Amino acid sequence: MAQVPAATRALKVLRFLAGQPEPVPVERIARELGIPRSTTYHLLQAMAEEAFVVHLADDRRYGLGVAAFEVGSGYSRQAPLQRLARRPLATLVDRTGHSAHLAVPHGRDVLYVVEERAPGRPPLVTDVGVRLPAHLTASGRAILCQLPPSQVRALYPDKASFVDRTGLGPSSPTGLRSILSETRQRGFAVEDGEVTAGMASVAAAVLDHNEMPVAGVAITYPTDELDERQRERLAGAVVSTAATLSRRLRGR
Repeated sequence: MAQVPAATRALKVLRFLAGQPEPVPVERIARELGIPRSTTYHLLQAMAEEAFVVHLADDRRYGLGVAAFEVGSGYSRQAPLQRLARRPLATLVDRTGHSAHLAVPHGRDVLYVVEERAPGRPPLVTDVGVRLPAHLTASGRAILCQLPPSQVRALYPDKASFVDRTGLGPSSPTGLRSILSETRQRGFAVEDGEVTAGMASVAAAVLDHNEMPVAGVAITYPTDELDERQRERLAGAVVSTAATLSRRLRGR
C-alpha cells in the first residue's frame, strides 16, 4: 500500500473516470475500484472542490472537471514521451547504424514525433509531423496488435477504411487481422516496401501502465542490406528500446 492511501485512491478515481465514455454514478466508481461508498463520496467532494471532477446533480453522476483537462493539456505541452525517447533512440541508432523514429497513434494513422537520423543513411518519409497509414507501417502494426480486437474493428470496419501507397499491404479487415496475429506471435512488427519501395522497417510498441500502446519505436533500413538473421538482431534492439521506454514512462 502506498504511504498516502487517500492520494492513491484519488488518482485511481481520476484514472477510472478518464477511461469512461461518459460520467458515472458514485456507486459504480466505488464498486469498480473496491473503495467504500462513503470514502468514494468524500474523495469526489474534495476533487470537485479543486475542479478535478464535476458533479452532474441532475444525472447523479460524476465526470472529469476542467482541472483534469488542464493536466492533460500540460502533458501535451511538456511532451514527456518525446523527451524520454530521444536518448534511447539515439542509442538505438548508434547501436544499429540505421535511422530510428517514434510514432504515436492518430486515428487510423500514426504521427511521427521523434526521428533520429543515422549518418550517411538515405532520407525517409518519417519526418517529425508526418502522418502515415497505421496498417501499412511497422510502428502502426506494433500499436494495433496491442489494442483490443473491438477497437481495431472500430477503426477498420470495412475495405473502405484502407488506403494504399505502393500496391502492397492489407486491403481488408481480414487481411489486417492476419498480419496483426502474425505480429503478436513474432513479438515485433515488420513492413517491407509497403510505405516506400526498397525500404523496410521493424517496430515494437511502447506500453503505458495499463499495458496499452502509446507509441511505436521503429528502425528503417534498405531492404537489400539485411538478411533474416540480421533483421532478427535489429528487431531485438528495437524491442529492447521499446521496453526501456515503457519502463521510463511508468516512472521506473
